Amino acid sequence: PTYAEINELLRTGQADVGFICGGAFVEGEREGYLELLVVPEINGLTTYQALIIVPADSPYRRFEDLRGRRFAFTDPLSNSGRLYVQYRLAQMGETPESFFQESIYTYSHDNSIRAVAQGIVDGATVDSLVFDALVRSEPDLGARLRVIERSRPFGIPPVVVHPNLDPALKAAVRQALLTMHQDPQGRQALAVLHVDRFVLSDPAAYAEIRQMAAQLRGWK
Repeated sequence: PTYAEINELLRTGQADVGFICGGAFVEGEREGYLELLVVPEINGLTTYQALIIVPADSPYRRFEDLRGRRFAFTDPLSNSGRLYVQYRLAQMGETPESFFQESIYTYSHDNSIRAVAQGIVDGATVDSLVFDALVRSEPDLGARLRVIERSRPFGIPPVVVHPNLDPALKAAVRQALLTMHQDPQGRQALAVLHVDRFVLSDPAAYAEIRQMAAQLRGWK
């Protein structure tokens, strides 16, 4: 499903809890149907970055070199997979349409990474957590890619709920997630997700994503 589809499930109560991107979170938060519950801690951090990647054997050394090239976004609501680059272009007085020859949506960071490695596109913007995990598990894939830009750290993709979710259920889910790392089964599940543990976070961690979204989406 797309981030918009996941947001819609949470908005309409068809899902109670979601693990979503920061860009999708600030959209739902602004419209009043998403609330921060907990965040994952990965390698001791609760932040991540947008990475701009290109084929390892390409001549591109910086983002500006991708003018007139083919570029992959992941999802219209993704922070690392769309918003960061859209904001970056706006600061240059450009849009994806004016800057790139062509841009596509892959609807998955994995898909974007593979599209670059396979030469389907000349560059992509992806989640550093997904990129690091994928190249760790597939070193041959990593050898075909090069990172030419890293964003500042952003608040990590959070676990969210609808604000109207039953308070007792909300508290129970939060407590279950916060204590997962304390039992063997929980640790096993976290290992599959490449997550150390879940921790509490402050909505202020998403201030920069909100600011970028506000400028690009015309929020008042």
